[in-house]
Amino acid sequence: MLDLAKARDFYEGFLGFSWDWEHRFEPGLPAFVQVSRGDLLLFLSEHHGDGTPGAKIILRMTGIAAFHDALVAKDYRHARPAIEDRPWGWRDMDVVDPFGNSLVFSERMEACD
Repeated sequence: MLDLAKARDFYEGFLGFSWDWEHRFEPGLPAFVQVSRGDLLLFLSEHHGDGTPGAKIILRMTGIAAFHDALVAKDYRHARPAIEDRPWGWRDMDVVDPFGNSLVFSERMEACD
């Protein structure tokens, strides 16, 4: 992540993740953050070398339809995610964060029935 305030607005405000904790080795240094939504845990980092903007992360989950409905209801101006049924048996919802990272929320189709 490149901007802590933008990350918090997106992950907590839009996606509904909890902002569990953040760590800095000392004031003014980059942050390392844990966010969660149910059983999903993500670690976000401002540290150089911890990742490259534009990464794709696949997050296996259940309840994708309800999650999708909740996101669409927020009418967030920077994202209008859709669910796509994949021929390999998964339903995916791709959401791009403010830093160009693609978060693919994915649920096995048998779990959706």
